[in-house]
Amino acid sequence: MALVGGETENGERLSEENPEYDRRKEKVGERLQRRDQERQLGVERRKHQKEVQTAKKEKINFFASTFSGEKSGVEGLLEACGSLDKAAMPGHFEQVAAKMQQLQKFLNDNMMFLSPYDQRQAQKALQKLQANVVEKREEHLPKKKFAFKSRKKAAAHAPRSASPASLISTVSPKPADSITREDQNLCGFSDADSQVLVRRAEEINGKDVLLSRLSNCVVKLLGSPNTLHIKNVTDTKVLCGPVSTSVFVDQSVGCTFAVACQQLRTHNTKDANVYLHVTSRAIIEDCTGVSFAPFNWKYEGIEKDFELAGLDRTKNNWNNIDDFNWLASDHSPNWRVLAEESRITDWDKSLSP
Repeated sequence: MALVGGETENGERLSEENPEYDRRKEKVGERLQRRDQERQLGVERRKHQKEVQTAKKEKINFFASTFSGEKSGVEGLLEACGSLDKAAMPGHFEQVAAKMQQLQKFLNDNMMFLSPYDQRQAQKALQKLQANVVEKREEHLPKKKFAFKSRKKAAAHAPRSASPASLISTVSPKPADSITREDQNLCGFSDADSQVLVRRAEEINGKDVLLSRLSNCVVKLLGSPNTLHIKNVTDTKVLCGPVSTSVFVDQSVGCTFAVACQQLRTHNTKDANVYLHVTSRAIIEDCTGVSFAPFNWKYEGIEKDFELAGLDRTKNNWNNIDDFNWLASDHSPNWRVLAEESRITDWDKSLSP
């Protein structure tokens, strides 16, 4: 039998009958097998990555086409306003509000697949569409004629010892501009100073709430509105139950907000404390001195309102904030996490005169 092999470093002849030969042959076989396994794993890994990228691309494409289609559907409803009877307008805008709520939820559910840029573009498109909805509503729902008593006359009949809370029934703030429309889906307060203002579930559930031109007030919204708009408020505390879609804050100074929502957008705001539950990422723009803490306000029935609003209690991005004025990778100087020792834990005590 022919011998196959070589020599060791000591000159020892290797052959098929030598144990050292067998060991080396086995090691060579193991190395070849290992290389083949690594090659196969590499092929599978690249195949998996390609499948993941393809699936992600398909999801993004599906989102883009669906979002665009739903957005066009809302725009079509707005264009149809010109051909509708006046009596059909309230119901028509209820349909628009429901479509907007569905579109916002669709965006929130697909946030994980979108890049930060795509998220911002979609949110901007949604905000622009919401502004168009408000504009069309104001155009096609004419003002009602209301007769308000003057504050001075009402105040003259109020007891001198009355507290700010008791003055609600006698010195009523002017309703927000939007609730002077026939559309009963709108409510709120405006033009009030140093008052305690309350709306309950039967007044705000599923509606759009507007708070404007308030100073040194306390506002309690005990229910689940569709949207909340806050504009031109100073040194005011606003506490709101779970909002089905978005909260918009603009031009506020020295305020405290406790809100739960799917999306928060804050503009032109200075020195605010925000107690927040938000299922997407909150956005600030042209803001300074804004502090965030987790939402901790409670009232009887709030768990039911969370269910009504469709908000996930287990998902809260209260400290994931996008500052549109700060594109650097480091932390924005315009917002911070509110220190635990500075947070309100007893709201009743904090709101008492």
